[in-house]
Amino acid sequence: MAGERNLADRVARRRRAALAGHRGDAATARALFADDDASVRATALGALARTGDLRPTDLSEALGDEDPAVRARAAEIVAALGADPARIAAELSLLPLLDDDHAAVVEVAAWASGEREPAEAGAVGRLSRLVTEHDDPLVREAAVAALGAIGDPDGLPAVLAATTDKPAVRRRAILALAPFEGAEVDAALERASTDRDWQVRQAAEDLRSPGD
Repeated sequence: MAGERNLADRVARRRRAALAGHRGDAATARALFADDDASVRATALGALARTGDLRPTDLSEALGDEDPAVRARAAEIVAALGADPARIAAELSLLPLLDDDHAAVVEVAAWASGEREPAEAGAVGRLSRLVTEHDDPLVREAAVAALGAIGDPDGLPAVLAATTDKPAVRRRAILALAPFEGAEVDAALERASTDRDWQVRQAAEDLRSPGD
């Protein structure tokens, strides 16, 4: 019974945090950002962003939160804010989350790294290592997609390596070749055009020019 009451209380607090964001109630969102429940903190963080009262210290704290769900939510918000100093994202680094112990956090941080413009210094190298070294295919998929979004030539070797990975990663890798050119890219697209996975073949066909 006590457990049910505690759950109901958490759900109510999380709802209050969400409503605070939609109502522009920054004071309530800020109070709930200090909650002892991670789901409430994550929701309150999003509410602070929605109200426009998000501070660099809030995101810095959330990026280092003890709970992976809060860290992942913070990475999403950093990506959404972009690199406009007025929106406080430029000074915040996602690189530590690319080394997170939780694969789900690394996956979100990889995606978020691809959304930043310009890309964070050091991101291409770290993303390339994730593509070639990380055990989780979802992380590799997110990282190779981020490399394609960034389009830095230094990321091309990792993208090419990913074209021989699992089917979902191969498909992302082929799509990630879009900003790149050269004989290696052409060869990878040629191989992908006969891949055993139809989605990989389709991705390659979409990228190849009509004259190929």
